[in-house]
Formats: sequence, C-alpha cells, structure tokens
Amino acid sequence: MKRHIIILGIRGVPAQHGGFETFAEKLSLFLVARGWDVTVYCQEEVGKNIWESEWNRVRRIHVPVKRRGALGTVIFDWLATKHALKEEGVFLTLGYNTAFFNLMQRLKGQTNVINMDGIEWRRDKWGAVAKLWFWLNERAGCWVGNHLVADHPKIKEHLATRVSSDKITMIPYGADEVLSADRASLERYGLEPDQFSVIIARPEPENSFLEMVRAFSCKPRCHKLVVLGNFMPECNSFHRQVMNAASGEVIFPGAIYEPGIVQALRFYSRFYLHGHRVGGTNPSLVEALGAGCAVIAHDNHFNRWVAGPDAAYFKDEAACSEILDRLLSADSVVQRMKDASRKRFYERFTWDKILREYEGLLTQWYPPK
Repeated sequence: MKRHIIILGIRGVPAQHGGFETFAEKLSLFLVARGWDVTVYCQEEVGKNIWESEWNRVRRIHVPVKRRGALGTVIFDWLATKHALKEEGVFLTLGYNTAFFNLMQRLKGQTNVINMDGIEWRRDKWGAVAKLWFWLNERAGCWVGNHLVADHPKIKEHLATRVSSDKITMIPYGADEVLSADRASLERYGLEPDQFSVIIARPEPENSFLEMVRAFSCKPRCHKLVVLGNFMPECNSFHRQVMNAASGEVIFPGAIYEPGIVQALRFYSRFYLHGHRVGGTNPSLVEALGAGCAVIAHDNHFNRWVAGPDAAYFKDEAACSEILDRLLSADSVVQRMKDASRKRFYERFTWDKILREYEGLLTQWYPPK
C-alpha cells in the first residue's frame, strides 16, 4: 500500500520563507524518494479558485488568499484545512497557531500529527489579544492532535503539563552540513574570513539584538559585526534603537535570502551570536552548528541543549562584552568551539536522522484501511 501524507500549516514548497517551509521541503522530497505520495497546501496571493500543480513529484494544492499578513495566514489555514477534509492519509500540521481549525479533522476521523513549534504566546512581540489567541490554540492543539511533536526536550516538558507525555515525541529541527562556501560572497560587504562575526535573526527585542550590539560596540574591536535582518528604523523604534547603539564596526546589510551568501557568512565568521531567549530548537542555531560556527548564545535551557557545553553563553550585555573581550583573540579556544559545534551537529541534527525519525512516527500513526 502506498502511503499518503498531507502537510498543512506552512505557506508552501519550495521553501521561500522560514524554517517550517525548509523542513517541509526536505521531508516532502525525502518521503517521495521513499515511495510516499505527498500533498502540500500552498498559500497564494493571486487567483480566485483553488488549483493543483506538481513540483518534483510533490502534489501542491494552491489556495489563493487576497489578504496579507497574519489575517491572511489565518484565512489560508481555514480554507486549506476545510479543503483537506476530503483527503485520505496521515496529516502533518506544522504549528498550532490555528489549531482550532484542526477540530474539523478530529471530528472527521482523520489522523493528524501536530508539530507544536515553540511557546508562541510567551514572545514579547505579541500584544495581549494575540498572546491569548496563541495560548488558546496551544491548548486546542494538544487536545485535537492525535499525536504531538516537540522540537526540544524542554518543549516536551512544557507540553506534558497539558497532556500525557506518551502523546508527545521529541524530534528536533535539522540542517545541512556546510563544509565549504563561496569566499567571493564576502567581497560585496568588504569582509575577510575570520575578521567578522554574525547575527542572523528577526530583529525583535526577545532575540537580544540590543544587548549584543551594545556589547560589541562598547569599545573598538578591530573586528566587524554583521547583523542580518529586515531593519526599518523609520517606522520601528526598536530597530532605530539598535542601529543607534551600533559602532562604526557594525554592518547592517538588510535581510539576505540567498542561501549561498548566508552560508558564506556563517562559514567564514569567527563567531555566530545567537540571542534568542524564547523557543525550542531554533533553525538558525542548528544551521550554525552545521556550518561549524563558534557559538556565543544567550544562556537559557533552549540554547544550551542545542549548542552544547562548549559554546559560550551570556546572561546580559556585560557578560556578552566580557566573552568578546576574552575570545576575539583566543584562536585555540575558538577552534575548539568550532569543532564542538560540528560534533554536536553530527550527534543530533543531520537531516537524514531527523527525516527518518519523522517517517517512523508517521508510519506508526498511519490510519489502517
């Protein structure tokens, strides 16, 4: 019997947006190669009617939504989930942000595995109404999902306060191994290998941008800090605050989506700085391990499990500055940190390992005929 998986909760494949889209692309191609039928729902901005296409033997169902932003995503999830009621197979829903809609699948008797992502309602960027919406949907996802995936041991512990731990499987995020990169990609930014460090994240307060930029900028470093992200200082006071705190050694190239350039920035950096304070297994941190980066990360249980004991950790701006003072010239220590990152990557975060674990779980929950 040929198995069929239907993937909900993302904008579509091939990946053009974030970590879940990249994961969905990897999983889709992996399962197709192993004989599965794969269907992915894709959000579109044009068209009036739902249509289908095929990409690399993956069946794509395109759902047009005229609205943009968060409301457009909610509308898309509603239309996609409703349309999927006629599908047969096992469902994988990535994220719980509209888990109320998945009640339709539960009532229909469809089998749905939900990846519960991070603890979205704890993020600083959301207002009270949005936090309540996410909190309620987290509860709903725990109830309506036949089985749950947590991407971090601490996320599993959190979810186990809602449901039995037997209903939860921990499978983290994966990344590609990067053993080389195009050095010429650095030239457009005036960078030399090992003479710069990098931050790659959404510029939100909870990601410690201000603390890291201030820590770096408090004195001359004879070193560059490249801060990737979509900064809009003209309309965002936090972005303006971060950019005003930066010394002349800090570079803001904007958001960069070309994979080759991002890989080169990671691969040739001296340090990858990771300030995330909330979440589970962060895709960007895992990608840094895959590139063999020396990691300086905010000190919390999420980051410590991912990056391991040999990364450097800071609690605040002063601690981050002290780490930079101590390690920017400590070549042997930095090399040990890089080696430890690769070792940790091989231990837990290779795509082959992650995707095989997902296939095993989906096979276990495949509905009987």
